[in-house]
Amino acid sequence: MKESVIQTHDLTKQYGEVKALNALNLTVPKHAIFGFLGPNGAGKTTTMKLLLGLTRPSSGGGTIFGRDIVRENMAIRARIGYLPQQPRFYDNMTARETLRFAASFFYTGPRRLIEQRVEEVLDLVDLSVKADRPVKGFSGGERQRLGIAQAQINYPDLLILDEPAAALDPLGRRDVLAIMERLRKYTTIFFSTHILDDVQQVSDTVAILNHGELVTQGPISHLLNGNGTVYDVTFRGDAQAAYRRVVGQPWVHQLDVNRQNGCTRWQVAIKSGEREEVTAEQQLLRLLLADDNTIVTDFGRKRYELEEIFVELVEGKQ
Repeated sequence: MKESVIQTHDLTKQYGEVKALNALNLTVPKHAIFGFLGPNGAGKTTTMKLLLGLTRPSSGGGTIFGRDIVRENMAIRARIGYLPQQPRFYDNMTARETLRFAASFFYTGPRRLIEQRVEEVLDLVDLSVKADRPVKGFSGGERQRLGIAQAQINYPDLLILDEPAAALDPLGRRDVLAIMERLRKYTTIFFSTHILDDVQQVSDTVAILNHGELVTQGPISHLLNGNGTVYDVTFRGDAQAAYRRVVGQPWVHQLDVNRQNGCTRWQVAIKSGEREEVTAEQQLLRLLLADDNTIVTDFGRKRYELEEIFVELVEGKQ
């Protein structure tokens, strides 16, 4: 198993009678891009405040880098970079001045080395060309990229990003996601978002929160295959004989039939188990092609989208 950067144990936050977070057990692996998902009011912001030491847990606790998030918070903060949902800057300062100012909180060494670090992060977020322009003229995407550069100025071992691409147009989102991919080799990234497509593009690990409780967590590849192996089959012609052959196989869990525009579409769910999945892969198409009057027009494993899984989990269907 990968070394974990964040580990919580029954982390709970209660405001009066309301539990904003209930017994959260979260594990964030080192060098993961960890997507933290949930509908509005799920407890994502509360979780980030607890991890950052901006509020104290009602019960339970957690560690970051093996240090307690309450007792050793100052030592943890020195190794974290944070981007709030709406970063604020001194608009009359340039991007270079902004990063130089942020660096002054962490470095007291030679000015040459500070300037070198400022240049590095400007290049990292593709703002070198605009480095000496006032921030007030920056677009939303450029401000977010500057915010990431500011969060990255101290070589953090963990980046916590709150909705880093939420208010951006498609090009701005693309640029921010590309930067996150670039940062993967340097740091662990923990980011909250409601844009499920962004998570599916860049995350390798994901957690879903709902009503303050953890619904699921783990590698995104496992989550997208969480409903088991299902084959999508579309064909023309008489399906009765093929149906009888397939539905009677011991490795078939369920077979759903839909007919539309003269075609028949099946979704064939396979029983869990390595042997069953291998057998299905070897035999299913052969069984379908056994009749000359059956023409298979499409065949393959069903690909789940994160949005589909998210809705099912949050609504309690799975």
